[in-house]
Amino acid sequence: MAKTLLARVRQELGHSQDAVIRLLLARADATNAAIATGRSLKTKLSRWENGHETPAPYYQALFRDVYGRTNAELGFPTEDDGVDDAATELADRLIVAQRLDPETVELFRRQVDHARHMDQRFGSVVLLDQLRSQIGQMEDLLSHALLSAQRAPLAGTLTEASTLAGWTSLDRGSTTQAWQHYERAKAAAREAESPSLLAHAQAEQAMVLLEIDETGAAVELVSEAVTLGRHGVAPLLRAWLAATLGEVLAADGRRDDALRAFDEADALLPADPRDPALPFVFLGGTHLVRWRGNAIARLGEPDAIAQLTDALDGHPATFSRARASLLVDLAHAHAATGDRDAARTYAGQARRLAAQLSSERQKRRLTRLILPGTSSLGA
Repeated sequence: MAKTLLARVRQELGHSQDAVIRLLLARADATNAAIATGRSLKTKLSRWENGHETPAPYYQALFRDVYGRTNAELGFPTEDDGVDDAATELADRLIVAQRLDPETVELFRRQVDHARHMDQRFGSVVLLDQLRSQIGQMEDLLSHALLSAQRAPLAGTLTEASTLAGWTSLDRGSTTQAWQHYERAKAAAREAESPSLLAHAQAEQAMVLLEIDETGAAVELVSEAVTLGRHGVAPLLRAWLAATLGEVLAADGRRDDALRAFDEADALLPADPRDPALPFVFLGGTHLVRWRGNAIARLGEPDAIAQLTDALDGHPATFSRARASLLVDLAHAHAATGDRDAARTYAGQARRLAAQLSSERQKRRLTRLILPGTSSLGA
């Protein structure tokens, strides 16, 4: 027979200790609570269930969430039935959320912008944990803010953080996690009532579909995003959406449509391809050339190598992850023409940079490279 109510509740719910530890860790991650590691929790849970130790209040809160029981039902010392604890916690969270002001939103925005620039330079080695923490904080504030005037600006920043987390997750090879980040981004964009943010998040989400070879679905998703972006959206974002459509059309083998989309992107691109309201859109310099080169390389166009080489020559040194992608493109393009030596050279450079950036996406692309005279790069 269980020694404590805490142990009895677990048994009634049919959970193993390992399952409870996983639930506690997941709930702590969702609420940004700092708790012990899984191994330490296993020891703690045994001591708590044997009555040798009483969980600290923050662990009691996690057990209430995970088990759906009050303090009294879990055997925790309390002067009330736990409902008041929950009510007090809610009241405290509402009070904190009322302090949300433009300065707080701007602080979050600067943090996201800093993470974006770090991602460009160094990839996703340490970025995801930082982004998850920021996203958790924003989600908690958003879920307890009462007024639209407070919620909308924070929701906009949450959208930017979530799309960046989605792109970073995709680069690390986690398609499921990337999809979930983009779903959150779209929901936050709707909360922010921002067609620009919604169109951008939806178009980026299509890259997850490309990763799992759902090219037709990717075309549909981006096409809808382009429609969303036809009204009230800056020309720079419309150009970016057109280029994204070109990429997914090329992946779907629709050559003429893809080339028309890139022509439209070029026509829409403003003379000054920078917009402070769109810090997540980069089309200046060689970015659009690189993007088009990637697409026409997929299509086997003969001038792909020339465009990609021009893009590499003028590529900003600060965009490391984009450079890794460009090097992989060149490796594939040269392999397609039968130039084994050039393909090996670019593949070697790409492999080193992808390793530095922990880019599983680019590493995976390299495994698909077929060198002339061999079955694969790794052969």
